[in-house]
Amino acid sequence: MTRPPVRTAPAGAVYFSLLGPLTARLDGHELPLGPRKQRLVLATLLSRPNTPVPVEVLTDAVWPDDPPRTARKNLQVYVSAARTLLGPAGHEGRDRVVHGCGGYLLRIAEGELDTLRFGSLARAGRAAAGRGDLAGAARLLREALDLWEGPPLNDLRDSAGVAEEAGRLEARCLTVYEDWAETEIELGRPAVAVDGLRDLVERHPLRERLRAAWMNSLHQSGRQAEALAVYDDYRQLMARELGLEPSPAMAALYRSMLGRGREARRPAPARETVGPAAPPSCTAAFTGRPGELRELLEVLGCGEERVVVVSGPAGAGKSALALRAAHLLADRFPDGRVRVRMRREDGTARSRAEILAELGRLCGVAGNAASPGNAASPEGGAGGDRAATAALADAWQEWQARHRALVVLDDVPDEASVRGLLFRSGKCSVLITARGQLAGLAPVHRIALPALADGEALELLGKLIGPGRLRADPGAALRIVRACGGLPLAVEVSGMRLAVLRHLPLAEYADRLDDPSAALDELVAGDVSVRHRIASGWQDLADGDRWVLGRLAGLAEGGGFTLDRAAEALGCGERAAIRAVESLIDAGAVTSPAGEVTAHAALYEVPRLLGLYAHEREGV
Repeated sequence: MTRPPVRTAPAGAVYFSLLGPLTARLDGHELPLGPRKQRLVLATLLSRPNTPVPVEVLTDAVWPDDPPRTARKNLQVYVSAARTLLGPAGHEGRDRVVHGCGGYLLRIAEGELDTLRFGSLARAGRAAAGRGDLAGAARLLREALDLWEGPPLNDLRDSAGVAEEAGRLEARCLTVYEDWAETEIELGRPAVAVDGLRDLVERHPLRERLRAAWMNSLHQSGRQAEALAVYDDYRQLMARELGLEPSPAMAALYRSMLGRGREARRPAPARETVGPAAPPSCTAAFTGRPGELRELLEVLGCGEERVVVVSGPAGAGKSALALRAAHLLADRFPDGRVRVRMRREDGTARSRAEILAELGRLCGVAGNAASPGNAASPEGGAGGDRAATAALADAWQEWQARHRALVVLDDVPDEASVRGLLFRSGKCSVLITARGQLAGLAPVHRIALPALADGEALELLGKLIGPGRLRADPGAALRIVRACGGLPLAVEVSGMRLAVLRHLPLAEYADRLDDPSAALDELVAGDVSVRHRIASGWQDLADGDRWVLGRLAGLAEGGGFTLDRAAEALGCGERAAIRAVESLIDAGAVTSPAGEVTAHAALYEVPRLLGLYAHEREGV
């Protein structure tokens, strides 16, 4: 924020900036952007580059309270003015702004928009840090920060919609600044970050990672008294504003400064590496999910989101996707990848003490906190057990603050199971898999796994039964994967079963799966049972949700149901039906459209095999 911004737009191209006031420059000359409402439209489109922006979002940004009847027509005028300003895209002369079913999409290249360039430089810097090239990382991160001219879109923040986008951009900038400052400290150049960190802490006093970096930079610059004062100010602020103490990691940093000189840039880690914590190999049959895998790698790889929730029904392939991503991200997390199962074999939730004890063993911190016997005791036990669990929690927070690791919390039953395990500072990331949406967790990045597309499901089936057998009767193979509802586990079990029953024609097996009374009986291969996995998910539902699901399962047989049909089947009013359906969506038992649509217009679905199981339970 102290150097002139780096401009990368080619000659003759307009360069837009959002990391400060909204501006547009052509060959170094600033361009007029028109009246305020036109600038609001342009800012909203630019803040979501190369992504459809719904008309409703643009309308809310310009007229948050009472849009006029002519709002859509006015938007068309503003968009037309943006087209004129932008000119054609690339060498093909395509329109810059196009309108489709998802809204307006603005086409723009990295060299024409500062936020795209910022993200590219930040990712390159983090990749360099992951390779151990700290000097290169510091240079790239600094180059990204040179684009940051002040609070993003600070001239348009009176619009709630633009203010929300601006807040998201500022959070990204702060994260990159923290990465850069910590890298400079590790390089032994703390003094270059001190002043900037002080200014940012004054603007964001409760952002703990910023304050920790400021403490470290002061300490490594020989200003220990000032570093300790930063912590004391923060402790008083937390108590006054939130009634909380600083995190264990922050407290550990403070204690390390009290007891050490300048030789340690951060508290000495219990272990430098986490060899045993690497997750087991992924299944060889893993296939499909290219979009979700790409999103997961991008989000965790760039480091801008530290907690990701992958949700989907039992058997959707959440764990397989998480493990594949963990293996591909090995270079990004040099201190290891830790996987912990959050349930026992019978599907019941493990206690927080058990989870912390396992994390401690994997990461080499259990012996420093408490004995394994105490740590594994239920939290409701004696005071000694509670103290042991608290000690393990503190040790875990301190470990996370000192390492860059990926923690996979697999098959999480509810939000309460993970809240005490999520970190408040440091560079670790957490990947959560869960059947439900875990709506009470925030802020997190969410990826919901839908059913496999026909092509993906057929590819998975072919890996198990052989491509020749698949080609021999492609129609029957398609019937099989559709009878499985696109559920990866069901397709995999079908493939394992057919691989053993080589004599069984695919058409005959498809007939068996088409029979609602026999389908779940057919989806068993050795000790792997689809019914057993679905039953585990059924037990997670509240009693009321089970009853509702049983009533709605019959409606789903025709391809889905509307809210009106749900209200009729449940014998209740509209509001009660909405709450009932949305409760099942939150639990992962009902799917809804991916795009925005009103509750009445939406077509909801119950996954086929879950619906069959619900019918079974109704007859019990």
